[in-house]
Amino acid sequence: MNQAKIKRHLDKLAQIDPDLRRGLELVRYPKPRIREQGFDTFLSTIVSQQISTEAAASIMRRVRALLPDMNAAAVLCLPAGALRDAGLSLRKVEYVEGLAQAMVEERFDPSELESMDDQRAIKAITSLRGFGPWSAEIYLMFSLQRSDIFPAGDLALRIALQKLKGIDTLLDEKQSRELVARWSPYRSAGSLFLWHYYRGAPN
Repeated sequence: MNQAKIKRHLDKLAQIDPDLRRGLELVRYPKPRIREQGFDTFLSTIVSQQISTEAAASIMRRVRALLPDMNAAAVLCLPAGALRDAGLSLRKVEYVEGLAQAMVEERFDPSELESMDDQRAIKAITSLRGFGPWSAEIYLMFSLQRSDIFPAGDLALRIALQKLKGIDTLLDEKQSRELVARWSPYRSAGSLFLWHYYRGAPN
């Protein structure tokens, strides 16, 4: 979503949700987040799981040095242990190689996701080892630019929603999805706002 679309969607949400309207007055509009479609982004998603942004960036620099041509076939041609030496855990190496194998064997084609509805696309991504619902939803939001995604597995998102709604206890995924159900079909803009609110709202 570009900036104009984010603003348009959040303005619509502000009309139906007084809490979001107050939050929007406080921290204003978030910036767009756009990521490339395809293998590079899927590989980056695996690398970044459960480590800091800085550590993930450092590992990705080493991986890109190994793979000037960033594609699935090139991964499968790497010497044994090369990804491990670049900083990936054994489990993440398995995930990357599994992703590459699925693409080379044409069991998974990222270009086909664009023609799928949200649920089919999420199911296709989560069929890969190492990709849960959160990873799939993030791909749909940032790479496919889908408008109605709410990654309820994201802790920062749930903390921000709890704070926005003035709730004392941490929300679980089900509670969070129920609270934002009426934000549909603009939940992606609402999610971007919540991450922005998480960083910018006063205590």
